[in-house]
Amino acid sequence: MAQSVKLADDIMALVRREAELHSRSVAGQLTHWLKIGRAIERSGSFDYARITAALEAGLDTTELGEEEEAAWLDEFTAKMAEPTATEAALFAQRGKLGRGVGLDAGGNLIYAKDDVAE
Repeated sequence: MAQSVKLADDIMALVRREAELHSRSVAGQLTHWLKIGRAIERSGSFDYARITAALEAGLDTTELGEEEEAAWLDEFTAKMAEPTATEAALFAQRGKLGRGVGLDAGGNLIYAKDDVAE
């Protein structure tokens, strides 16, 4: 039986792009990724529970295997890219005051007015 699932817009954009690239339907792409993820989690050389433990600081990352470390780094980087509510409030306040709110790819300070113009 088919079921609906709500996914974030950024995830759906990735799914659509990859589906088109590989000549799959959106459902086919999601199914493909789910099967890959399940296989990875069940793999003998890749223990997702260990990656989760490392993300939660319950396991030192030096104890991860090469594949586990790569997956941990991807997850860690994604988490670090998302501001906390406190950080979002801080940068909103800085933007109101006309102060810098981040850095561009070249390491230059971005001001709220510059960010809105893009």
